[in-house]
Amino acid sequence: MAKLSRESLFQRVFSDPKNYPYGFSRSGDFSISESRALSQYGCLIAALVDGQIEPECDEDNSLLASAKGEKNPSTVAEKAWYKYDKRIHRPKLGNIYGSRPVPQGDDDDISEDSEVVIELDD
Repeated sequence: MAKLSRESLFQRVFSDPKNYPYGFSRSGDFSISESRALSQYGCLIAALVDGQIEPECDEDNSLLASAKGEKNPSTVAEKAWYKYDKRIHRPKLGNIYGSRPVPQGDDDDISEDSEVVIELDD
């Protein structure tokens, strides 16, 4: 496997086909400048966060500190990564039908085999 360097990571275009299959610019979540910054700096920031490379300069240290939440994002790339990270880790919404998994092993639940008597007043 080739050694990763800062220059090689800048030449790669960052994409996330799982969460953004049509790209960052077409998602509606990011502005034009944010989607450009994510595409340019995303591979570098991801490698820094994953520990694949060590920070080489002050800019790398700033990107890493911002990505880890140790400082507030100040550059466009830092703000875009912060926004991207929040979007991909947001909680999943339930479906429109309101069904949810039935808890297993609860004795308090009324099952189909239980006898329920309903009295109606006339």
